[in-house]
Amino acid sequence: MVEGKINKIHGWAAKKPGITVEPWSYKPRPLGENDVEIKIEYSGICGSDLHTIKEEWGTTPYPVIVGHEIVGRVITKGEKVAHLDEGDLVGVGAQVFACLKQDCNACSRDYDPHCPEKVFTFSSHYADGEQAQGGYAEAVRVDSNYAFKIPASIDPVYAPPLMCGGTTVFAPMLRKGVKKGDRVGVVGIGGLGHLAIQYARALGAEVVAFSHSSNKKEQSLELGATKFVDTSNKDELDSVRRSLDYLFVTSSAQSNQYNEYISWMDFEGQIVLLALPKGDMSFSPSEFIHTEVALTGSLIGGINVLKKTLEFSAQHNILPIIERFPMEKVNDALARVDAGKVRYRVVLENPKSSSNL
Repeated sequence: MVEGKINKIHGWAAKKPGITVEPWSYKPRPLGENDVEIKIEYSGICGSDLHTIKEEWGTTPYPVIVGHEIVGRVITKGEKVAHLDEGDLVGVGAQVFACLKQDCNACSRDYDPHCPEKVFTFSSHYADGEQAQGGYAEAVRVDSNYAFKIPASIDPVYAPPLMCGGTTVFAPMLRKGVKKGDRVGVVGIGGLGHLAIQYARALGAEVVAFSHSSNKKEQSLELGATKFVDTSNKDELDSVRRSLDYLFVTSSAQSNQYNEYISWMDFEGQIVLLALPKGDMSFSPSEFIHTEVALTGSLIGGINVLKKTLEFSAQHNILPIIERFPMEKVNDALARVDAGKVRYRVVLENPKSSSNL
């Protein structure tokens, strides 16, 4: 059995509800025959991190190291790992394990994020009861199937947001077959939305960006939107009614806003939820019958989708707009994200010369 090189991992953990993390160490699981050990260079901050440490999505198993947008170098690999070598630059997204069996209803159809045996990157538990810990740390161990080579043309510092944010918006576009000439709307020009505009445009779609004010208009157009709609302007809203084939909702909109969204859709249009609205959603069945609009959602991308996301991003030079923070300033970064001041993703950087935080 191959031994790992870092047998006590130092990181930054949340120990109670809030937006503060503190230094904490843990002993990682033994390195399995299909696992890799990764020395982390960069880790992105995702909205899921904040929801978790604030305990807004159910009970959080404190202490927890969050972070599921990880980029680093393989420093150790299990004896059965053939597709990766020590020194490879890899990324890890929101999932670190699934059964990947051909008789699995989820894995056999590229829906491995829904596998009954799935393990997410943090706040999730392996079959042996051990808790997975995430990327605000010096290292991580994961199943090698969930460590993806970063294309050489992508600057590593820009890669972390592609591992979750990019995959989250690109996955439903792939599954639903968004193509040239489709009319695609993106609600919320933030961490997810600014990436969604780029992917939809690269697929050849006509992209309409929706935001509650006009201060992101110029940037939305620069990113590839063909039209910008200020949702506080009635005339602009009226101009898009019954005009969209797809609408990707990337912000945590209020549940009552979805009635308005339906009015923007053409017949057989699809509204795709990529963020969770607060509270329950309420609709009259007649709204769907009379409009022939579908409402659906999407979780994250599985192995094949993540590979395609990285390949497509490299091919079309799709990159996030980021703000960079040293790992030791993680609490400053979390506060800035929580205040909604970031444009548009934060990337934390570990020191280059040391494995310690």
